[in-house]
Amino acid sequence: MGRQRKRVVTGEADPPLTRKDEKPATLQRKEKKKKLDIGKIFINISIGLCIFSLTWFFYALYMRSSLAKRVVTLHHSPPVLDANSTSAEVSPERFWGSYRPQVYFGMKTRSPRSVVTGMMWMRQFSEVDVNLRHTCEQGDRLQGYGWLMHDGLSFGVQEIHDSDFTLTTEFVKRMGGEHGGDWTWRITAKQHSSAPHAPVISLMFYAAADTQGSLEAHVEERNRLGSITGFSEELGNFKITFRKPVAGESSSAKYASYNYLQTLSPGLERLTDIVRNSLNRRFVYSPPSGEKRQYIAVDTYKPPHQPKPADLRKESDFVLHQVTVQMPFQIEVLFESGSFRNRPNQLSAAAMTEELGERKAAFDAKFEKTFGLQAKGLGHAQVKFSKAALSNMLGGMGYFYGQSVVQSVYNEYPLLYPEGALFTAVPSRSFFPRGFLWDEGFHQLLLSKWDPQVTREVTAHWLDLVNMEGWIPREQILGDEARSKVPAEFVVQRNENANPPTLFLALQKLVEQLQANPDAESSRPTLPFLRRLYPRLQTWFEWYNTTQTGPLPNSYRWRGRDKDTNLFLNPKTLTSGLDDYPRASHPSAEERHVDLHCWMALASGIMARVARLLGEPHEEYERTHQTLSDNALLDELHWSDQLRSFSDYGNHTQAVSLQQEKVYVPPGQPRHQFLVARLVRSVRRAPKSQFVNALGYISLFPFLLHVLTPDSPKLEHIFRDMRDVDKLWTPYGLRSLSRADPLYMKRNTEHDAPYWRGPIWININYLAVRALHHYGNTEGPYQEKAAALYQELRTNIMNNVYREYAETGYIWEQYNDSTGSGQGSHPFTGWSALTVLIMAEQY
Repeated sequence: MGRQRKRVVTGEADPPLTRKDEKPATLQRKEKKKKLDIGKIFINISIGLCIFSLTWFFYALYMRSSLAKRVVTLHHSPPVLDANSTSAEVSPERFWGSYRPQVYFGMKTRSPRSVVTGMMWMRQFSEVDVNLRHTCEQGDRLQGYGWLMHDGLSFGVQEIHDSDFTLTTEFVKRMGGEHGGDWTWRITAKQHSSAPHAPVISLMFYAAADTQGSLEAHVEERNRLGSITGFSEELGNFKITFRKPVAGESSSAKYASYNYLQTLSPGLERLTDIVRNSLNRRFVYSPPSGEKRQYIAVDTYKPPHQPKPADLRKESDFVLHQVTVQMPFQIEVLFESGSFRNRPNQLSAAAMTEELGERKAAFDAKFEKTFGLQAKGLGHAQVKFSKAALSNMLGGMGYFYGQSVVQSVYNEYPLLYPEGALFTAVPSRSFFPRGFLWDEGFHQLLLSKWDPQVTREVTAHWLDLVNMEGWIPREQILGDEARSKVPAEFVVQRNENANPPTLFLALQKLVEQLQANPDAESSRPTLPFLRRLYPRLQTWFEWYNTTQTGPLPNSYRWRGRDKDTNLFLNPKTLTSGLDDYPRASHPSAEERHVDLHCWMALASGIMARVARLLGEPHEEYERTHQTLSDNALLDELHWSDQLRSFSDYGNHTQAVSLQQEKVYVPPGQPRHQFLVARLVRSVRRAPKSQFVNALGYISLFPFLLHVLTPDSPKLEHIFRDMRDVDKLWTPYGLRSLSRADPLYMKRNTEHDAPYWRGPIWININYLAVRALHHYGNTEGPYQEKAAALYQELRTNIMNNVYREYAETGYIWEQYNDSTGSGQGSHPFTGWSALTVLIMAEQY
């Protein structure tokens, strides 16, 4: 015991003794391999995740790029209009026209880069230094201007009332040749009887190319420009001749001084500035009997030295003829197409007078046949007013070409929309001389009665601007001339923003005309027109029905409300068309807008009607229409028991006001070094989800668009509110917001006067008269009440609009609800011209 045993050695070596924590090699190799496998798995997973992340990243980039491009990708279906639909070859009778609504008098063709013609004028020897008139400006303070007669095709007669004289501008077109034929202008100048001396004025007639075409001046007798010859792709060769002025309608010559200007222009919006910067006083007016006086006339153009970026646009020919003459006088300008062969005579003097007389007689006959005002017993003065209202809408139609500036949420910066053309009426030649989507549907209610082809072409132009998403930019600012009249903050159009789809009202009229008289020459083109329009119409409707939905099923919400709630008493909803009409005080996604609900009820019904007419599937549109027209659903979403009226719903409080912003000025610091205090909104009570309870135009929409059934008890409440003088009723029409509302006639900011918060608007009053006519002629418990209100409201509107026109020379944007006085922009012969349909009782 205690001794070690003897070690026995054999032929095989004993395995080495291992420590207790040592593992066999095979086990180590297995574990090492296992670790390698796990590492490889992690590496593979990491590589896979990287590949997936990169793939997702590039896919996201691709999708964002693809989504960003959608806003500027036009609809995939064939355009409604062929590319050459407005050319002289296809539509010669509409090729030339007064398609420059932003100038007092001018003409162009319906082509993208048309040679344009126009007129400027200037009073000589006046107290005002240079009173050059060219573009329609409210600041010119003319006593009135506008078309008295215009058929939209072949002739027009306009009167322009300046301070102490009147200019009558007339034009007549004559078809012939391959380039739209000839036309002649006649300008007659007469002094007012109150003028102490016969005024001396300068008329300036010009032609200007727009990046293509050429013009050449032909000078006679030193400074007198006898004619301009030119060439352009769409006009071929042409000649413009300037006749000498004569005394009135006689042929006796008048003394005149002549000047001309021949230069280059970088853009049509620069023409006024070019003329202004070429004026010189070095010329002498020396009539045979009278004193010699220096007058202002065009000389050499000298560009102003201004630190502005260089204008890199291509310059084009600009030629101007100035004639300075004492009133009274008459002067003619002749345009003759080089392709007009076998011309019977020149369209001037007696030939012009004869043609003009024939066109006037034809216009009078068509007007009475269409509207029947004389047969209704209206007086001569009211009929003349109605002709002027229609003529101003026709004479205010424009042809625009260019690119909108647009942006979507996927674009960091605005993009240029594809180039496009737009033939459209405009709301106001002075203030809004461009296309507005929701105005245009109202315009076409009148024009579809006069000439359905105009409505088809205008609607086609608008729908040809729809993009692949179904969105149409709501304000069309096409070309440099149009853009020069728009403040920068309104130029960019955003693709989440809608506008009321009023073109469905125009389509409704076309469909009614077709179904009432399918064999009529004026209606026959409607069916093929609708067939080409339909794919775009579907996408346009679906865009509304998907992008403007509300928080609850079958509810709708306008996008694009002002987000800076601190500065607005009630954030505007420009997209609804009723800019500052009170909505929920705190914009949110939970809002429900009753007017948009009703527009969608109307649109879905017309979509169903068009689809049935074309033999297309209509059931889905019919179901949508029935759902949105369900009066029980409408009550559930929009009836306010508190107001007993239809209302918007949202996050709202009425306890708001504009107050002076508090600006802290440290002690001892001068006050003028700090920002001037602004008016900002003060909220005295927190908002909550509730009905907005603002009684006004929005409350009437279920009635205005005939969504309510004739037996709906809600009509009783609507008629009561309409007729209440403390709410909506006035002797001049329905006011836009109840006089009892807290925001009635309240400013929205320190700079924004009330707009849709009390004044009377004719488009909504037209819808009200139309709805009263509908319910007054439909059997139901409120039929008699509707018929009585109809007579009263119709009389009030037509009498007031006519009276203001007779007193001021203008049809106005809106009318004061206390006095009936016209206010806002003028002339406004957009939807205010619907007074003609009210007088004619055509709805």
